[in-house]
Amino acid sequence: MILRTLILTCALAAPAHAEKLANRLFGAMAVPSAQDSMPIGSYARGCAAGLVELPETGPTWQAMRLSRNRNYGHPVTIQFLMDLSQTARAIGFGQGLYIGDISQPRGGPMTSGHASHQIGLDADVWMLPPRSLSLSRAEREEISSIPVRSADQRSVTSNWTKVHHRLLQEAALDPRVDRIFVAAAVKIEMCRTAKRSDKKWLQKIRPVAGHDTHFHVRLKCPKGARLCETQTPTVAELSNNGDGCDDTLMWWVTDYLNPPKSDGKKPRDEDAPRKKGPREFTMADLPKQCQNVLAAN
Repeated sequence: MILRTLILTCALAAPAHAEKLANRLFGAMAVPSAQDSMPIGSYARGCAAGLVELPETGPTWQAMRLSRNRNYGHPVTIQFLMDLSQTARAIGFGQGLYIGDISQPRGGPMTSGHASHQIGLDADVWMLPPRSLSLSRAEREEISSIPVRSADQRSVTSNWTKVHHRLLQEAALDPRVDRIFVAAAVKIEMCRTAKRSDKKWLQKIRPVAGHDTHFHVRLKCPKGARLCETQTPTVAELSNNGDGCDDTLMWWVTDYLNPPKSDGKKPRDEDAPRKKGPREFTMADLPKQCQNVLAAN
């Protein structure tokens, strides 16, 4: 509490200095704000009021890397993860789920690791099926997930199973889910093996670099979340009949890996990485309500 007060006092007393501290300010918050739950802004430029903590251990999950203090999310997100972990166990994905980063206690930009995860509606789920749900805090810092794509990024490995496919399908079919980010090889494999008569849900599965050991679930803005910025629909969503299993998908394992000379016609994907790691945010970059989130008890 004393540290938070000192940081906020400096920020509010010296706006010019505070403009450089947005990532650090939110990273320093140890607990959520005592406010009604509300995602504020966009997934990669915002913050969150009234987040709740995913319990470190549950009957079908464990939160990983607890030292990061990033196991907080909107109540809808926390409930979704609990539900998905029950589904995971029921379909044979080990004992449930190992859950990675969700958001910081008050959301906001991070000092490391993510460009998004800022409004409590993003969550990383490990590709490693849990053998045990009794890992200690120390063990959760040491254990690692498993890669499901090859080193050349063009195919899945033997770690990928039909149960992984089923788990991602179940997640994509959930109406709370907006999109799910995976390695391109995973999307290609899922397109190859999905039943032809039922592939519409695949449009939610999106290829994005850096997702070989986990998948990233992004939920829709919850009903009544007036300060939450809805994700821009894709062409596949607008057409209502796309599954994303087209020539554009192959760009991720052709031109993305071996870029040709630019002709100005490269497929545009709003989820494609622009640069590695999070950017530095100023408080002026974020919605004005984020100042209130920082200052709240």
